[in-house]
Amino acid sequence: MSAKKRAAEQDNITLKAGRRPFADEGEYEDETEDEFEDESGDEFFEAGVDGRPDEEREAEEREMNEDAMEGIEQQQTTFIPGRTKLSPGETLAPDLSTYDIIHEFTGTWPALSLDVLPSPHLSLAPASSISYPVTLYTVSGTQASRGREKENHLLIAKISGLTKMKRDEEGSESESDSDDEEDGDSEPVLETRQIPLTSTTNRIRSFTTPQPSSSTPSTVFVAASLENGDVAIFDISPHMRSLETAGTTISPQQNKPVHIVKAHKRTEGYAIAWSPNNASGRLLTGDTEGKILATTRKEDGSWTTDNTPFTAQTVAGKDPGINDIFWQPNDSNVFASCGNDGCVRIWDIRSKSHKPALTVQVSDTDVNVLSWSKLTPHLLASGHDDGTWATWDLRSWKSSPQPTGASNGLTAKGEVARFNFHKEQITGLQWHPTDDSIVSVCAGDGVISIWDLSVELDDEESKYTADAPDVPPQLLFAHYMNEVKESHWHPQLPGLIVATGGGGYNIFKTFNV
Repeated sequence: MSAKKRAAEQDNITLKAGRRPFADEGEYEDETEDEFEDESGDEFFEAGVDGRPDEEREAEEREMNEDAMEGIEQQQTTFIPGRTKLSPGETLAPDLSTYDIIHEFTGTWPALSLDVLPSPHLSLAPASSISYPVTLYTVSGTQASRGREKENHLLIAKISGLTKMKRDEEGSESESDSDDEEDGDSEPVLETRQIPLTSTTNRIRSFTTPQPSSSTPSTVFVAASLENGDVAIFDISPHMRSLETAGTTISPQQNKPVHIVKAHKRTEGYAIAWSPNNASGRLLTGDTEGKILATTRKEDGSWTTDNTPFTAQTVAGKDPGINDIFWQPNDSNVFASCGNDGCVRIWDIRSKSHKPALTVQVSDTDVNVLSWSKLTPHLLASGHDDGTWATWDLRSWKSSPQPTGASNGLTAKGEVARFNFHKEQITGLQWHPTDDSIVSVCAGDGVISIWDLSVELDDEESKYTADAPDVPPQLLFAHYMNEVKESHWHPQLPGLIVATGGGGYNIFKTFNV
């Protein structure tokens, strides 16, 4: 950035008879200075080596040095995706040397929500490392534009042939079984199946039943919370099989839902969660009026919804809407919910009163998303509308059905950590499936951030990463994705993230996770 040059003041020294003035006592007289006479020949002034007075030249040099330092500082400023503004004509490009995998694809319409489906070729238990090339499966629900709602659909996708990025740095390439697997230049193959819908999908979640026997495959159910207030449950097992066997056709009947939850009475909802500990299938759904309903699959394969909702008294003056639901990973009866009143509630599905056992206000803004650690069940993470997210030790929360905690800026008990790196609403967060110190977070600023909560500071360490303001050292990675809405760790492929947003889908694995 250039600055307008300041005019330097100039003192002309008037002398008689062309005599050189004597130096003041104690000052050194520079005999090499040039003399310049004026046109009259009666007066002249002293100038420096470039023909200008020393004061003017020195002022300009100071200003040039200041401009140069300012330019250097600008060059050294850390670029933070989602926060640092691009100059006109500039675009973001990923540093490919920091990824093991990075790929993107787009569909006919963007998707607000997606889920990662288990790969039939992999063990359900997470692997210790990834074998390349990678094949993965996803399901997502589209958001068609107004007036074209009948073009909405569920998209079941198989992405195969994902290879590890080839690095040029000396010694940076990882070992693999073949050179082809290290060649990141080959293009992955995308195959899809669609299930027609007539409404936008707000949130989608999948559930895979335990495999009855080695000869009988698991059943894959998908629940879609629709904009029209219905929750549609589909069996997508035939669609998964058709992606594996060429020539397999899908009948119109197989594209129809096996059950539709209509008990929300056309009230739109976003919160939806399958119990990981119910082998048959148990689903919780929450709506914008604050009602949570339980739907269970019976032994004969039919579905039933308990029409008595779980409800709670909300904070005075706050919207009662439910934004997310998360089951306790190791308990088939306990779940958590969050909503627009800034509260997190813990429930027991066996409660005859259908009231929460515990309510804690964790934010003065909406709580948008939750994640419960599978490895450390007393750790819960929450993401908020003001861009902050926090982790909580539930052992410090005391039983109370009424809101307690972070009202008027107060901190609720049990807060382990809180971060304000993101500057727009948190839209998704999730604990790593095999490392309870790693959390992924996505936000409205277009950034998917990865955090290592095991990093601790002492008094002598820098508060920020590389002395960049507001960048905590717990931040491992920042991946930019336009209009990102949701991201998930792959449950079988360690470190792999799949995300969706207004710009399409991203699949990536960073080099450091």
